[in-house]
Amino acid sequence: MTRTSQVVVIGGGQSGLAAGYHLRRLGLDFVTLDAQATPGGAWQHAWDSLHLFSPAAYSSLPGRPMPLQVGETYPDAAHVVGYLTEYERRYDLPVHRPVRVTGVHRDGRLLRVETDSGSWHAQAVISATGTWWRPFLPAVPGRSDFRGRQLHTVEYRSPHDFAGQRVVVVGGGNSGAQIAADLAYDTELTWVTQRPPRFLADDIDGRALFDAATARRRALDGGRTDTGGVASLGDIVAVPPVREARDAGRLKASPMFVRLDRDGVVWADGTRTEADAIVWCTGFRPALSHLAPLQLRGRRGRIATVGTRALEEPRLHLLGYGDWTGPASATLIGVGRPVRGTARGIAELLT
Repeated sequence: MTRTSQVVVIGGGQSGLAAGYHLRRLGLDFVTLDAQATPGGAWQHAWDSLHLFSPAAYSSLPGRPMPLQVGETYPDAAHVVGYLTEYERRYDLPVHRPVRVTGVHRDGRLLRVETDSGSWHAQAVISATGTWWRPFLPAVPGRSDFRGRQLHTVEYRSPHDFAGQRVVVVGGGNSGAQIAADLAYDTELTWVTQRPPRFLADDIDGRALFDAATARRRALDGGRTDTGGVASLGDIVAVPPVREARDAGRLKASPMFVRLDRDGVVWADGTRTEADAIVWCTGFRPALSHLAPLQLRGRRGRIATVGTRALEEPRLHLLGYGDWTGPASATLIGVGRPVRGTARGIAELLT
């Protein structure tokens, strides 16, 4: 069965919902296809202790402020899931789930979106699938030889799963620091980073990061000197649990090891550390396999865009994948600015 809509939004997380809000305000006919069985996007799969980097007032989608969470300055993941669920209900967004998109194809004047429950024809498509579903694992020698447990950020839940164990956490970004802080009290922790960890000043949170990312984008667009954006400030937001573990001397980073063996990790000088588990907090890649039929990827795997619009396929927009589709667009507050332009651009295309 093939159905038709002016716009198909792929992904019902924060970016897809923000897109739906603006599409509805412009009076466009659209449908959102979400592979998850319940609302909340990737937030419903986060580890137990995860908190936002910003207060609720600075973590809102267009049109609806996030309510405060009692007793928390920085809302936790469960609070975000509740907010997204209520946002979807409040604006009566037409989200179909669970629907898995298998491919987007050119079909004459339309785009055909193939799914596991039929196909859709659309005049425009917004891809808002994010990165959570495509975790990245580095090709470290010996990784397949290690006999202990290996898991990525997406699979980590709680320090209780590792109590009393020897755990190596790999990664010097926010996920690595937060999970290392989570494990710092109940495990024999080794935290490994590619370079010495750079903590942002304790009074900097997501508000300042969003402002820095926006200023960098404006400078680049205006042909001015690159400000460095967020990277110029540091890599790790010192949220309270990270700050506490750091100040207690429990977050001491070791340099990156060169290989794994059956029982642990090995550094360049031959030093070894035995481990029961390794948590790879090594980032993500954009989840774009559904766009492969369009053959838009460049040599580095990215799709060239002007704003959020695909350069070689103007009927396609990419939303929420990071700075290349809008400053801080992978964040709750950051997606609001590019999504407004996305919706307006689609409205102009359809008229």
